[in-house]
Amino acid sequence: MENQKYSEEFKQSIVNLYKSGKSSSEITREYGMSSSTLHKWIKKYTEIKVSDSETLTVAEIKKLQKKLALLEEENIILKKAMAIFTKE
Repeated sequence: MENQKYSEEFKQSIVNLYKSGKSSSEITREYGMSSSTLHKWIKKYTEIKVSDSETLTVAEIKKLQKKLALLEEENIILKKAMAIFTKE
């Protein structure tokens, strides 16, 4: 299974196997993947509870962080533009 693209569903099902109690060595042996790949998937697809009713994955959090950085940059640009136009 070297250099093979795995579907998102497959990755999530492997992480669910790990969460259900199957050891990482069993999973890597059974599916022919490296332990680093498995642990990368576990980190990516493990959900983090952010409130009583909401959980996010690391990938979702990273996406939100990128969006926040973009919005903050746009806000700075708009503030500078506002300062320039209010001087006139």
